[in-house]
Amino acid sequence: MKDAINSPIDQIDRKILDELSKDGRISVTELSRRVNLSKTPCQARIKRLEDQGYILGYRAVIDPKRLGLPHVAFVEVKLSDTRKAALEAFNKAVRALPEVEQAHMIASSFDYLLKVRTKDIAAYREVLGEKLSALPHVAQTSTHVSMEAVKDDAE
Repeated sequence: MKDAINSPIDQIDRKILDELSKDGRISVTELSRRVNLSKTPCQARIKRLEDQGYILGYRAVIDPKRLGLPHVAFVEVKLSDTRKAALEAFNKAVRALPEVEQAHMIASSFDYLLKVRTKDIAAYREVLGEKLSALPHVAQTSTHVSMEAVKDDAE
């Protein structure tokens, strides 16, 4: 018998995941109707997909502009040290910054790409100077300011 974590998903599972990704608050009754499955098996599949880690959680998508945070900057970060301890120190510190929405280690001429959200360019400048530049092992940063979100699956 295959390990549950490695068991494959089928087309119905994929339909369930697709529908839940569009609307995490959909009722099981409506979801089962959309994927052409009765309610009990649909619930069992959702539970299995959660247990196997396909579904990581459910959340509300909040409009950051309504919260006064319309400014988005993408920041390339080059570290002075990329040994394991330095990476762990940087990762831990960057996770603690509420202005950093996303942080990705990148295979490039720089080490990380951060998505930073603030109220305006002045607030971003302060975050850059006082927080990002002070993160462990930061040697250099380069900022790219977003003028418009053309596609953002989080919205």
